[in-house]
Amino acid sequence: MTMDVRLLRIDSRLLHGQVTTNWAKAINVNRILVVSDRVARDMIRKTLIVQAAPPGIRTNVITVEKMIRIYHDPRFDGLKPMILVEDPVDARCVVEGGIKIDSINIGAISFDNTRVMVTDTIAVSAADVEAFKWFHDRGIKLDVRKVSNDSSKNLWKSLSEKGLV
Repeated sequence: MTMDVRLLRIDSRLLHGQVTTNWAKAINVNRILVVSDRVARDMIRKTLIVQAAPPGIRTNVITVEKMIRIYHDPRFDGLKPMILVEDPVDARCVVEGGIKIDSINIGAISFDNTRVMVTDTIAVSAADVEAFKWFHDRGIKLDVRKVSNDSSKNLWKSLSEKGLV
């Protein structure tokens, strides 16, 4: 038996209302793991994220390396976590570390001057596109949904239409 990862979600906002109210209930998690080296080093962000956790669901902010370590540690086999990462590169690191998933949920990825918009809420950099190609090549579904009852859109289709893949 290993840890039962219920959802791996990429969202630059990490933990926010939609995640806490909808996803946590819909997929029946008992832990929220925010996996980000940047946030794990930022005490203010870390504190704010833990305070935003829904009642009754423990939330931890950990590094990518620690996520991989606890995934392989039998003491954590009873966990049914939702894993939240800020970007596709962190998601790829987690999966390369051995975490088993068959689809990745993509919420929102913020726009900046290194990124191009591919949907109304998702902007990608060259590194993000490489990570999404890596997932696609391994048959991992790229599921775009804000909340669990939205209809699923395939990010690969959007990337293809924009000529990025």
